[in-house]
Amino acid sequence: MLIAKRTSVWRARYTVTQQGHAVAAWEGGVWRSGGQLTVAGQSFLVRGNAWGSRFVMQDKAGESVVAADRVGRKQWTVAAGGVTYQFQRASVWSQAQDLYAGGRKVGSVRKTSFWGSDVEVDLPGLPLPVQVFVLGVVVTMWEAQSAAAASASA
Repeated sequence: MLIAKRTSVWRARYTVTQQGHAVAAWEGGVWRSGGQLTVAGQSFLVRGNAWGSRFVMQDKAGESVVAADRVGRKQWTVAAGGVTYQFQRASVWSQAQDLYAGGRKVGSVRKTSFWGSDVEVDLPGLPLPVQVFVLGVVVTMWEAQSAAAASASA
């Protein structure tokens, strides 16, 4: 299990730890959806489309290595290494995103508390870079939803 702790008040910047040791970092983009992640000293660029419904993770050579589709919908997918992972919003009242395999829940991405911004990533079987990519996509989705709700109430 990974714990992502927000390290900036102003930006979506997280340090990701596993058993208390830093293993990765996520830094969300300022003006567009996506960001940059670093895992074991290797950097990846994450780009999102204008609607925030599709994200692609690229390596230094610009090759797409992971893609997320239908983000923000009740059900969405992540494809990496020839495997497609199925995600689903936990409930209408929750922001948590659950990982499904064979029709049953096997993992999740959720905030550690209602008021906090730290995130628990429990995605067994997914490679570490894919787990951090999913973290970045989910955090970006949450921020977009929060911004939309704030502008709707203004």
